[in-house]
Amino acid sequence: MVNSSNRTKKFHSGFVKKSVIINAQPEKVWNKVSNILGLGQWVIDIKKTLPLSKCKRGVGTIRKIIFNDGNIVEEHVVAWKNKSYFSYIAVSGLPLRVYHATISTQPLKKKSVKITWQSYLNSKKMTKKEFSEFVTFLEKFYLESLKNLKSKLES
Repeated sequence: MVNSSNRTKKFHSGFVKKSVIINAQPEKVWNKVSNILGLGQWVIDIKKTLPLSKCKRGVGTIRKIIFNDGNIVEEHVVAWKNKSYFSYIAVSGLPLRVYHATISTQPLKKKSVKITWQSYLNSKKMTKKEFSEFVTFLEKFYLESLKNLKSKLES
């Protein structure tokens, strides 16, 4: 017998949070992650990132991300504290009603930084299983991207 809650389409909320410690100068780490249009340099599976606003850094920056699989996501930067964090929302391209993410850097030592990528999500109507699979996908995506960033900055 199949659990009916796995077939019922509802709205679901969740959080994803992944961190990595990078042995590099904090400014070098910040410069890489805060390059809003240079995501393809470290975030996996990105074909290209295009600007949709005159603003290229800080609050008000809008970008279109084209992934290798053809998916297109539009994101707007909604908060920014230089050398510390930025937050953005996705307004299209995801199976979500709400996607609010923050990438933050926390210097630990002169040449060591903890970088955290976290998000709050609220789905479009989907089954609990579909939402769980999306959260698992996002967790892997964040972790693989952060590992890629670490590898590039420590080499």
